[in-house]
Amino acid sequence: MLSTVHSKFNPDASACPKGRDYPTRANCSFQGKDGQVVLDQIRTVDKSRLVHKLGEIDSKTKAKVLAVIAEIFAP
Repeated sequence: MLSTVHSKFNPDASACPKGRDYPTRANCSFQGKDGQVVLDQIRTVDKSRLVHKLGEIDSKTKAKVLAVIAEIFAP
């Protein structure tokens, strides 16, 4: 999964794998498969290393992802 927060002028993108139930993960369905966005393993990669875009998660899942990230970084 890639973040759409980054500017089109920024050469980097954030990616995170799918995984199992943990508080730092958000449930999602992507390309007909159920899984989770693993937010405790986010990595930044150069966009030039990405071969092609697989798609985007829906807005409901994006909201869940942002809520989990807010919880991770809450004081």
